Order: sequence, then C-alpha cells, then structure tokens
Amino acid sequence: MNIPKKILKQIPYIIIPLGFIFSIGIVFHFFTKNSTNTSIIYENSEYYYELPVRLKIPSIKINAAVNYVGLTPDGAMDSPKNPPDVAWFNLGPRPGENGSAVIDGHSGWKNGKSAVFDNLYKLKRGDKLYIENEKGVTITFVVRELKTYNPNTVAFEVFNSNDGKAHLNLITCSGFWDETHQSHSDRLVVFSDKE
Repeated sequence: MNIPKKILKQIPYIIIPLGFIFSIGIVFHFFTKNSTNTSIIYENSEYYYELPVRLKIPSIKINAAVNYVGLTPDGAMDSPKNPPDVAWFNLGPRPGENGSAVIDGHSGWKNGKSAVFDNLYKLKRGDKLYIENEKGVTITFVVRELKTYNPNTVAFEVFNSNDGKAHLNLITCSGFWDETHQSHSDRLVVFSDKE
C-alpha cells in the first residue's frame, strides 16, 4: 500500500509484534499527548483508570498477567517475554480510557508449547473480555469484530480511534509459519468496545 510522502512525514509508525513486521500507524499526535500522562480523569467521569493487571476471556479460558511494553529499538511494539502473559502498549490509553488501548500476546509458540492467544481466533462478535486493574476493578469490553492483516499492511485503526469511546484491541500472529522469514503469514486483531 503506497502512502503519500506528505503523510509519512506527519505520522509516526510502529512495527507490531510477535515475530516480525506488522506496520501500523499511530495517528496524529494523539498518543504523544496522552503518553506523557495516561492517568487521565475525564471531565464527565468520576472513574480513574488504573494500570491493568489481568486480562480475562472466559470463553477461551484466558486469565493472563498483563506486562507493560513500549517500543523496541527498531520502533516496534514490544511483546511479552513469556508465552502465558500478554502485554499492554503503555504509550497509548489505558484500558477503559477513551481511545484504543492495545494488548498483544503470542500464539503458535516454539516447539509446540501453548501460548496465551492460541485460541484468540475462536472469539466471535458479542464475546466479553475483562480487564482487572491494580485496584481490583473490572472493566468489560465486548468483541465487535475480528480482522486478519498481512504483516506489511498499514492499519491505522488498530491504534487510533476518534469516536470518543473506549476500545480494547488484541493482536497476535496467525496463519502459517513462513520458514523463510521466520514469521507467521498474518496478524489477527480482535476489536472490542467498552460495555
């Protein structure tokens, strides 16, 4: 996909996780602004969004610890170190805040070992995701859709939303293992909305 040079100069890019390249734009300066203070209390809300500590998805038996990651030296969103854990992108909104919070996790781990998002593809519209924060409060999200991307696709919508609502997007590898590139052929993204 070709992007005009004028746009490329204005939009920072990160390369998404889990083995290889998934080009995603973090649009405008929204994240830059919020990344300096993600502890936001919104004007019309008494709720303070604490740091996430666990992701729970009962329908596919996930109850995972949440790590916090930023960018790798290559400008990629980092991923969790351990296959049973997930990682929240801490340069974006916290889960529950307005905007798109992003969590990634591994699937198809080496040597046939299981990983946290092995069954992420089984989610369907209407399934519920739960984030427990450091104060023990649970925030509920509802799956809107699942989309598969080529690793080289620019997918602005994964990290950006401007509808004034809170979203949680989950990312993992999918498709077949490409031995040549040492990466999976696709990336699966689950888009969900705060209930």
